[in-house]
Amino acid sequence: LDLDVRTERKVTFMADGREHTIRTNAATAQQAVEEAGITLGGRDTTSVPPGSFPRDGQTITVMRITDTEQVREEPIPYSTVRTEDPALHIGTEVVEQQGRTGTRQVTYALRTINGVRQKPRKVSEAVLRPPVTQRISVGTKPLPDSVAGADGLNWAALAQCESGGRPNAVDPSGTYGGLYQFDTRTWQSLGGSGRPQDAPAEEQTYRAKKLYLQRGASPWPHCGRRLYR
Repeated sequence: LDLDVRTERKVTFMADGREHTIRTNAATAQQAVEEAGITLGGRDTTSVPPGSFPRDGQTITVMRITDTEQVREEPIPYSTVRTEDPALHIGTEVVEQQGRTGTRQVTYALRTINGVRQKPRKVSEAVLRPPVTQRISVGTKPLPDSVAGADGLNWAALAQCESGGRPNAVDPSGTYGGLYQFDTRTWQSLGGSGRPQDAPAEEQTYRAKKLYLQRGASPWPHCGRRLYR
């Protein structure tokens, strides 16, 4: 004759912010939950497998689980393709096609356990608008060695006065940079790309000569006279 003997045990349940302690001879955690008068709904479960044997003195947490979905629109970054162009001077970059950020719709599964939101899990995604690649032509043509009308001036003296002769110099305000302390707008109007302080010294001098042909020494009111020494 086989006998199944189960002694009475003390089991504590933590559910909905309250503590429930019972004495039970239940064979499974699921049975013990029911004896404690706790109802599990939907995806609710316990911190131990429902079919496991409840031990004496064990504490079991009831986990209230809520599942929802969230749909978000997220940006898709565009890529940039840079192509060498021998028709453009070194240091010149031309945007041939402006890049555009795309958009995708992403669905996430959201789970909340006992009021605590878990990390979202991506379920699916669909592209709403593909990104547009940005295409840039990068000049490889060497800059001219001279600029007629500006070659005979003392550019080294001007650079020394304006920036201490440092191609990467930037003024305290961050507005002016390079050997000749260009502002970015002026630099780009002369065909430069990016910031003047990031360009080679030879390019900075070339574009300073072009600026001189347009405006004389006026862009350098304090140091411009050094051009003629």
